[in-house]
Amino acid sequence: MDETDIDSVAGFAFMITDALMKPFSLPIIIGLLAVIILLTCSAVISASEIAFFSLSPTQLKNIKAKKGSASELIISLLESPKYLLSTILIANNFVNVSIVILSTFITNNLFDLGPNPVLAFIIQVIVVTSLILILGEIMPKIYSAFNPVKVATMMARSINTMIVIFYPLSWFLVNSTAIVDKRLVKKGTQLSMSELSEAIELTSDKNTPDDERKILQGIVKFSDTEAKEIMKSRIDITAVDISTSYHPLLKIILENGYSRIPAYQDGFDKIAGVLYVKDLLPHLDKPDDFDWQALLRPAFFVPENKKINDLLVEFQKLKIHLAIVVDEYGGTSGIVTLEDIIEEIVGEISDEFDTEEDEINFTKIDDNNYIFEGKTLLNDFYRILEIDDTIFDDVKGDSETLAGVILELEGKIPKINERTKFQNFEFKIKKVSNRRIEQILVKILNN
Repeated sequence: MDETDIDSVAGFAFMITDALMKPFSLPIIIGLLAVIILLTCSAVISASEIAFFSLSPTQLKNIKAKKGSASELIISLLESPKYLLSTILIANNFVNVSIVILSTFITNNLFDLGPNPVLAFIIQVIVVTSLILILGEIMPKIYSAFNPVKVATMMARSINTMIVIFYPLSWFLVNSTAIVDKRLVKKGTQLSMSELSEAIELTSDKNTPDDERKILQGIVKFSDTEAKEIMKSRIDITAVDISTSYHPLLKIILENGYSRIPAYQDGFDKIAGVLYVKDLLPHLDKPDDFDWQALLRPAFFVPENKKINDLLVEFQKLKIHLAIVVDEYGGTSGIVTLEDIIEEIVGEISDEFDTEEDEINFTKIDDNNYIFEGKTLLNDFYRILEIDDTIFDDVKGDSETLAGVILELEGKIPKINERTKFQNFEFKIKKVSNRRIEQILVKILNN
């Protein structure tokens, strides 16, 4: 297209516009000014929405540290986020609707669009909508995302005034949505832990590594797991009597290889403290009568039903790695460590001191037959066999081990080679000693 053609097209467009356009009048000029003002209002309101709700914790901390009415007002507005958001949405919708109404008035009075419905649609819908989106939404929100503190400070007083003006509408909007939320909760629209776990399975494709899927499932179940479900039972704990001499104590430490050992007095139910082996390093050459008891640190006690996500937070806060789990009577049930908690998410963690017996407490014979130790925790049993973690809920009672489930099912201590069936599992007792089930053959039955 050469210069002559361009001039011809431009001249034709000018002739059409000149033919359609009516002369400017005072109402049209006032309407155009009003649209410009409303577009500006739409822009600053949209910007304030992003500004208030994208403030980072660091930015909020800095705002709280500043002394000034604007900073205090920002914090005050954020304390009622539902009213803040509803006010912004109501104000923005009022402004945008006003822009549409005024633009229609201006278009109808400035252009003769009666015989041109397509052109009317282009001007009244596409052009106006584009102006609102670009000038009133997109551009201000992009700017606000990079300057949230500046925009929030600038708009705090204006938004506070809008909250007062639109309070009746905001109150109705907030309370009506609250009713909907309650009804949705009553209808059970929230996902349960098992449903979320199933969702992970469904959304994981064949390219998703098993380790990643197991970690996700561990995170899902994490907040619902109690200390007694992952603790090491008292009969498996290495502990020392507070009356033990120094050299026998060192021998116990060398034989077991633990970095923290509970010390008890007059029985294991009375824990006197926890010995940190590193505290003994400067005293290795001390005589047998060395007062090692003075090095004991206070023990941290938790109930059996302590949720491990809360326990993890307390471990972080107190900077400790071990807790003594006690039952409802104050007796010692076992111990739980930071490693035990982390293993619930990432799986088994082995270090240089773990023996093969510590690392593997089961043997896989084939896909349907396994040999487990009786003390195997149900959580580990579920994880190894990759089965539903609620399968024994109706029969296990307070038991948290595989042996405990069998005792609940039988109501007595079974003898060697006795079999117990439950759903598609058959348990055969392989080893019993001291009134304790030590080894179990687990057979998965094909129904």
